[in-house]
Parts: sequence; C-alpha cells; structure tokens
Amino acid sequence: MILLRGALIEYGAGLVGPIPNVVIFQFNPESLSRTLQIPPRPSGATQRETTQAGEKTFEKIGFKAHFSAANLLDEDKAIAKLFGIGPQLAALEKMVMPAGKDGLVGAVIDAIGDALGAKKAEPAQPIPRETYPRILFIWGATRVLPVTIDSMTIAELEYDPLLNPIRAEVDLSLSVIAVDDCSDDALAKGALMYSSIAKEAQAVANLANTAEQIVDLIPI
Repeated sequence: MILLRGALIEYGAGLVGPIPNVVIFQFNPESLSRTLQIPPRPSGATQRETTQAGEKTFEKIGFKAHFSAANLLDEDKAIAKLFGIGPQLAALEKMVMPAGKDGLVGAVIDAIGDALGAKKAEPAQPIPRETYPRILFIWGATRVLPVTIDSMTIAELEYDPLLNPIRAEVDLSLSVIAVDDCSDDALAKGALMYSSIAKEAQAVANLANTAEQIVDLIPI
C-alpha cells in the first residue's frame, strides 16, 4: 500500500521553472479540523428569500504537523547533523513572509537598475513588489487546494548540543481561497476546480450508497 504524504507547496505565477519551496509532512497529521464558514443570511419569520446566498461559504482547515530529526540523524544525513530540522521550519516560515525586495527576483531587478544608473533613494514605504507567497495544500488524491496560511505556531520541543531544533510541533490554520474569475492565478483555479469535481463525484457516490435507504424512508 502506497503511503501518500500531505504537503504545502509555494509556487509562482505558474509551474514554469523550479518550484521555489515545498514542505512535505514528515509525519502525516493524525487529524484535521475542517470548519465551513457560512456567511449570515436572512432569518426570522418575516424574512423572505431565506435560501438566498450572498457571500460564498469558505473552508478553514487546522492541524498539527510533527517534525523530528531522529531518522535523519540515524541515517547520518549531513544537513540534519548541521541544522537539525531547522531547514523544514525555515521553509514553513518562508511561506508566511512577504517576498519583499530582498528576495532573489527583487535583487536581480535592483542589480539591473544599478547597472543602468537608475539607483534611487530607498522608498519610505514598501513597493508593490512585496507580496505573500501563493500556497497549495495537498492532502490525498482528491484535495489539492489553494490556501492562505492564517496562523502558524511553532513549538520547538528538543535540541541538539548546538541548540538546533531536532523535534517540533507546528500548529497551522489555513483558509481555502475562493478564486474569482478575474484572478490571474490559473494554477489555483485549476486546483480548486479539480477538488470541487472530486467532491461532487463523492457526493454522487453517496447517493448510490443510500439509494435503498431513501426508498425505505419514504412511506408509500
């Protein structure tokens, strides 16, 4: 039996070129909490159109990810000996930090500007180049979801003699993005459509499972 692992993937405008940042869960979380946030709708005996939808319902996902350097140290991995699980935690933290002008692309743009003699004083406010990363949450074959990371709490539980973390728990809270038609994020649109189709197929499968029970429920 193949064991699929959950993952968070940071990506650019598309999948052209290398994916900049991937965190595959070393141990799949034991559980996920999923909350469907339903926008308020008309209520009360005198209200009309109580089934009228306004804003879209959206999903929030929470879970605890576990990381340990034990297996890597047993396998004598050089990076684990140098940094413990620091690289995995750093990769996660990068997913919630704006790219900023200190990123690789920003540095290249600034270097070209300097070469052309276009060096100017630093702006007092961040320029529009500073954006948050785009993230996909992958959980099994039927859930590939574009998300934002709402919160991240890292508990470092154990250290090596150099004070590198070698065991940690990370509490993550995600919101599934409702991608609109005006978005230029083709990858997020495709992922959301794929996951929606997979959910629709499962709902149809549930109808097949309950067809006989439905007949029994209706007294004729």
